[in-house]
Amino acid sequence: MFGKSNHSHRRFWPLKILFFIMVAAAFILIVGWIVQLLWNAIIPDITGFKKITYWQAVGLLALCKILFGGFGGHGKKRWSEKKNRWKNKWNSKWSEKWQNMSEEDREQMKARWKDRCRTRGEE
Repeated sequence: MFGKSNHSHRRFWPLKILFFIMVAAAFILIVGWIVQLLWNAIIPDITGFKKITYWQAVGLLALCKILFGGFGGHGKKRWSEKKNRWKNKWNSKWSEKWQNMSEEDREQMKARWKDRCRTRGEE
């Protein structure tokens, strides 16, 4: 399109992959170093555990990722989609119920919720 070859973007993909690998490696190295510094500055004084090496810090980071972080496949996006689906279902249910109420029923419902939500200081 626009006079460019369809294959012109393909020649840069090895550089993009190499760049991504280098950024990921640098990130792991820096985060491992931060974990080591934090551990060695805090944990030995509090608990009496000994100081750890850099590679122990990287291993600890990997262990925490395995135990607490998982490996993707069900991230924030998927959770927020489920939450929004449930929220929309709940809201539509109550919206429909509210629309089908008479004015008297609505006033009674408002009074009940007002009574439930009143703080103790107002009594």
